[in-house]
Amino acid sequence: MQHHDHIDLFWSDEDACWIADVPDLKFCSAHGDRPEEVLAEVRIAMQAWLESAREHGDPIPEPRYRPAIYATRWVA
Repeated sequence: MQHHDHIDLFWSDEDACWIADVPDLKFCSAHGDRPEEVLAEVRIAMQAWLESAREHGDPIPEPRYRPAIYATRWVA
């Protein structure tokens, strides 16, 4: 089963690196020097997060987070 969670990818001036965060998976994130590197690392972290949750019988949340850009409603 593939899990399709939103990934926030952004540059952090404070940390001087790229950060990828998965809002639906608590504490699941990665950081690095290049966006491509960070996305690859966060996908590995997501897989490990999900495997750990399954092994421990922890609940796996359904992907729900969507940025505000996807929350726009059409007005007729």
